[in-house]
Amino acid sequence: MDDHTSDPAVAPPPGAETPTGWLVDDRRWEHATLRRATDHGVRLFNAGAYHESHDCFELEWYNYGRGSTESAFLHGMVQVAAGAYKRVDFENDDGMRSLFRTALQYLQGVPRDYYGVDVLEVRTALTNALEDPGRIDGWQIPLDGERPEARALDFEYADALEE
Repeated sequence: MDDHTSDPAVAPPPGAETPTGWLVDDRRWEHATLRRATDHGVRLFNAGAYHESHDCFELEWYNYGRGSTESAFLHGMVQVAAGAYKRVDFENDDGMRSLFRTALQYLQGVPRDYYGVDVLEVRTALTNALEDPGRIDGWQIPLDGERPEARALDFEYADALEE
């Protein structure tokens, strides 16, 4: 683990499931800052704050080298948030499709339950939206088996990224 991706304050996964990224023997996330960015980014996405969600994933993406699973996951999630932003804020379905196609390429080899995100469901939702963009409307990303909503803390995290 790289020291710059550690954070002992990041909570373990809830429940009995062990997602990819959780080191059972060490009782910690391999990259805790990735989990923190994912938690905030998913919650913000689920609240329709796509630009802020994008920023959470994008800043964390810079911590990882090209070709790593971490980089692929984060880059894919950047594209997911950007695609939803294109559709909702700009009514640009062609832009959404382009971003979702790129996201699908990045997410292709990422494990199904990566840092708590149901990547298989994300890929399925994106694929369905390519054919019918309306299928993405109101869709929320699952994290740890739930669809968590944003809290004030999530918006504060995103605001701090801009400083």
